Amino acid sequence: MIPELGHVALSLALGLALILGVFPLWGAWKGDTRLTALARPLAWGQAVFVVLAFGLLVSAFVRNDYSVAYVAGNANSALPLHFRIAAVWGGHEGSLLLWQLMLVSWTVAVATFSRQLPDVAVARVLAVLGLISVGFLSFTLLTSNPFDRLLPAAPDGKDLNPLLQDAGMIFHPPLLYMGYVGFSVAFAFAIAALLGGQLDAAWAKWSRPWTLWAWVFLTLGILLGSFWAYYELGWGGWWFWDAVENASFMPWLVGTALLHSLAVTEKRGSFKNWTVLLAILAFSLSLLGTFLVRSGVLTSVHAFASDPRRGLYILAFLVCVIGGSLSLYAWRAPKVGLGGRFALFSRESLLLLNNVFLLVSAGTVLLGTLYPLAIDALGLGKISVGPPYFEAVFVPLMVPVLILIVVGPYAAWKQADAPRVWRELRLVLAVSVLAALGVSVALQASVGVALGSLLALWILLGTGHHVGQRLAGGAALAGFLQRARSVPLSFWGMVVAHAGIAVFVLGATLVRGLDHAQDASLQLGDTVQVGGHRFTFTELTRRNGPNFIAARATFEVQRDGQKVATLHPEKRIYTVQRMPMTEAAIDRRFSRDLYVSLGEAAPDGRWGVRVQVKPFMAGVWSGCLLMALGGVLAASDRRYRQRKAQASRVPASGADSATWHADDVALAARTRI
Repeated sequence: MIPELGHVALSLALGLALILGVFPLWGAWKGDTRLTALARPLAWGQAVFVVLAFGLLVSAFVRNDYSVAYVAGNANSALPLHFRIAAVWGGHEGSLLLWQLMLVSWTVAVATFSRQLPDVAVARVLAVLGLISVGFLSFTLLTSNPFDRLLPAAPDGKDLNPLLQDAGMIFHPPLLYMGYVGFSVAFAFAIAALLGGQLDAAWAKWSRPWTLWAWVFLTLGILLGSFWAYYELGWGGWWFWDAVENASFMPWLVGTALLHSLAVTEKRGSFKNWTVLLAILAFSLSLLGTFLVRSGVLTSVHAFASDPRRGLYILAFLVCVIGGSLSLYAWRAPKVGLGGRFALFSRESLLLLNNVFLLVSAGTVLLGTLYPLAIDALGLGKISVGPPYFEAVFVPLMVPVLILIVVGPYAAWKQADAPRVWRELRLVLAVSVLAALGVSVALQASVGVALGSLLALWILLGTGHHVGQRLAGGAALAGFLQRARSVPLSFWGMVVAHAGIAVFVLGATLVRGLDHAQDASLQLGDTVQVGGHRFTFTELTRRNGPNFIAARATFEVQRDGQKVATLHPEKRIYTVQRMPMTEAAIDRRFSRDLYVSLGEAAPDGRWGVRVQVKPFMAGVWSGCLLMALGGVLAASDRRYRQRKAQASRVPASGADSATWHADDVALAARTRI
């Protein structure tokens, strides 16, 4: 019964999504409030059937129902229950259903938490999200149905890919997809605004928190994927410029630019065209990432092997979304005013320059990702674009962005006084230079480490100085705390996110510049010295897992004659797929990670071992967490949580006649960012 019920649930969801995408838009166009009022119930109805379909698929995995082809291909009776549940999104079909679950979750969230907006505006937003659902639900039913029958049923499943049998894979895809799909809300708000001629400060105010939450989820998803690759793949690296990693990084870069652009539109009414274009690009890059992962054009540990039909469908959908939205943008953009004017040196101009660098950086990543595919498609051979290209092109583009992070908040809106900004920052610059030189000398580090440390300290000290200026006004502690409480959460969000960038830059710099690694061939009793630590291979045992057999080594680690850690790396063989896997052992401290991974055994009893000492690796992870926390704080600002009395309904006939609430415009104009 599960396959039949799943088919029916997805088909009904598709029907409701199609109605949601057509009737409320038609009602908004014609001024028919009966049709626009259908948007919220239709959004809920569609979500009910998608949730039902997802629950049915989870049930099939929990029950080991091998009459479902997807379950038979991605589960096994020996697979632990929590991995059977994670296996729901461990393959192409299930992960696509997870994508759809996230999309209806965002749709319901918009329907629920946007009641302070005019019904006609919400109807347009939900209709756009409904049309996106139509594309993905039809894709699922036509080419990627997870409920296809397998007759006769398999006696047992083929097991989940051993790479995915890890706790990180339970949380990484949902978080990443929440970020990917979350940008569809920013896209929907932008398209709705273009359709209604509503590109103003209030539109930016209501679009910005949704974009912030999407950015937070994408940040956490990228972080967790990087963390998983670091400890699971056994290489000891945390970012490989893999094409699928890049597919998530590009919308993150453009989404970061979008957040800053929305801030300017909300505060000053400027960058309206720029903001809409960035919203379209962020979601388009999310769809492009879907195409790269699911079309079969990539070979990656993150990619799904697929047939060409799927790639062609997604490519056609991508062309429709990008082509349609850009055509609407080209039609509507000339009618949108330019907003407030600003001088060559002002906060607006610095934010614009910041966004240009972020967009160009995303372009360089896009070029490095797609260029090998284009060369291969043209029959010109196979090439690989790896870290040397990205580090030579991307990293220099980030240096101006890191400088502007500090300068921007010191510049006034509309017109800034450059000499005054210099006077406020020259001491910060001098202290940063001296401190970076001190770090470089103390660590006997390279010029690259000195430069990275300088940029990190520049951001930390400059941001701290800016906070001090904002809270200045007296020495009394009570007064200081009162001023701190009166500052909007959006300001604290900016401060925490920028501090997170500084911590991340410092961590990445020290890991790259001071990393110690050695490959060795060891037998029991052998010792290797790496980074001031002595690693001794003391024991080798056999361990039987639920669906694997492992060789488990023991390494005692000493520093200056004192024991500091005991590590247990493993080499596993998963019994169903007969696939070997390396399970690295890591001893984590804030100042360093000790990392040991076990390779292959030689006939003479020696084992290949990779030993690494990675300084300040915690800075990479904690920096990303601080960035995400900053986004949460900014999205929690009280001006995004205010429930206003519903204004009188605005006639929706005529695309340009509907506007957001006038009181929201006034509120946005008064609020400091």
